[in-house]
Amino acid sequence: MAEENKTTKTPRTSRKKKEEVKTNSAPSTSLLREHAEQQFAAEIAELEKVDKRHRPPNWKLSPWAVTTYLLGGELENGFEISPKYIGDRRIIEIAVATLTTDRALLLIGVPGTAKSWVSEHLSAAISGDSTLLIQGTAGTSEEAIRYGWNYAKLLADGPSMGALVSSPLMRAMENGKIARVEELTRIPADVQDTLITILSEKTLPIPELGSEVQANKGFSVIATANDRDKGVNDLSSALKRRFNTVVLPLPKTAEEEVEIVQRRVESLGRALELPAEPPALTEIRRIVTIFRELRSGVTEDGKTKIKSPTGTLSTAEAISVVNSGIALAAHFGDGSLSAADVASGLIGAVVKDPVQDKLVWREYLETVVKERDGWGDLYRACREVS
Repeated sequence: MAEENKTTKTPRTSRKKKEEVKTNSAPSTSLLREHAEQQFAAEIAELEKVDKRHRPPNWKLSPWAVTTYLLGGELENGFEISPKYIGDRRIIEIAVATLTTDRALLLIGVPGTAKSWVSEHLSAAISGDSTLLIQGTAGTSEEAIRYGWNYAKLLADGPSMGALVSSPLMRAMENGKIARVEELTRIPADVQDTLITILSEKTLPIPELGSEVQANKGFSVIATANDRDKGVNDLSSALKRRFNTVVLPLPKTAEEEVEIVQRRVESLGRALELPAEPPALTEIRRIVTIFRELRSGVTEDGKTKIKSPTGTLSTAEAISVVNSGIALAAHFGDGSLSAADVASGLIGAVVKDPVQDKLVWREYLETVVKERDGWGDLYRACREVS
């Protein structure tokens, strides 16, 4: 995540307009987490109004509008689109351009680099539906990707379209939408290869019925994979050729990562209705600094080398640490995030291995945190938890 996409402050009139659209398109809900197309329905609707560029078949928005939806920006009517991804614009442009071709898209990166997040928002902006999802696990079967059977109907009437149970992928093909496959490399290799014919021929054979389902225009697949899973179930060369691979990197600068954490924490705080003040930027910056230093193995001034723990210490984990701290401050404190509130979550994120990581953390605490100006409260809080 490199190039920061800056937006200007929303004028009062456009803010009011945004609230009106939201009210009209999305009634209040008690859902813990709405799908992207529900949560950001107002933004998609505004983009549809101003989007005059060419739209590929069955796309709700043009590639330009999809990119704007992901990266944020102010529209010509003054309406502000919030950034969903903060980073290199070119990465998102390549991902969107891939989906306009006959190639599927594979988003790869270390844990916590927003692969699933980007996949969901791309599907929401392109198809208006991010729910056509297959979750990859070691137990994922061919039926989860292709189709299954309603065995009561199968025994009563024999093989028929009425007895067939469509998979999310099949429904995406029939409706010209985006299908999502999470954690592709977690799926057994022989099951992965079920995708080869679908991605190359855009056809799903149904040999039991002597029939097939052909994909309508707009159909594509977005898969995600964790590069920490290398060697678990590597993709065959035939399947790799059907994907265009885009690597989502960790944030390149501390400021980018701080902004990502701040935005996500504020969003989650609203969704969870936590009765606490928004976290101070200084507290977020301290957590991000610790994560970045332990990831890189060197302090931000480049003067002190330090050991790295076994975990990834991703941006997603930094968001979790801040949210946990806010919950503690809201329900068991004064509502203001403090070092004592984040200490336990911070140690829990760093110390995954109780032996190796504990030594790494203790050394970092004594050589870096203890000596850093203004960090005395965090040092004492972490010592107390330890």
